[in-house]
Amino acid sequence: MLRVTRLLVAALLLGAPLVGCAPAAPALSTTWPEPEAAARAVLEAIERRDEDALARLALSEQEFRDHVWPELPAARPERNLPFSYVWGDLRQKSALALAATLARHGGRHYDLLDLRFPGGVTTYPSYAVHRDTVLRVRDDSGTEQELSLFGSMLEQDGRWKVFSYVAD
Repeated sequence: MLRVTRLLVAALLLGAPLVGCAPAAPALSTTWPEPEAAARAVLEAIERRDEDALARLALSEQEFRDHVWPELPAARPERNLPFSYVWGDLRQKSALALAATLARHGGRHYDLLDLRFPGGVTTYPSYAVHRDTVLRVRDDSGTEQELSLFGSMLEQDGRWKVFSYVAD
């Protein structure tokens, strides 16, 4: 009986730090170590007109819910903005922007020369949002141009992901 009691106490003590702790959200999927790699992936998917790949390159609903939403000012109770409204609005605008981008640029090859974020950076406790992504590219004819094919990029734990296709 003493052995069972000791085992029970040990199990309770080992599990005690876990009580009240929410499980950590899974890491963001389809991320890159630098923003240029993420931008190249978008350019390649646009060239292939690969809507499924483009969807994976941007934040999913679950990623937005787990990683972004809790730290946004809009999530504060006094704002009275439900997650479903904010996500639905972002998703709809992103889908429309992506459709327009594919109609205009789908099938075209662009080489990324560089990128910049003229909208600046907003830092939150666990991530940063780099706003107004502008890509400087060269097309097959050698012409250089600047394109805004997606809006912001999310940086978290040294990894980068497209926030949405809404060009800020």
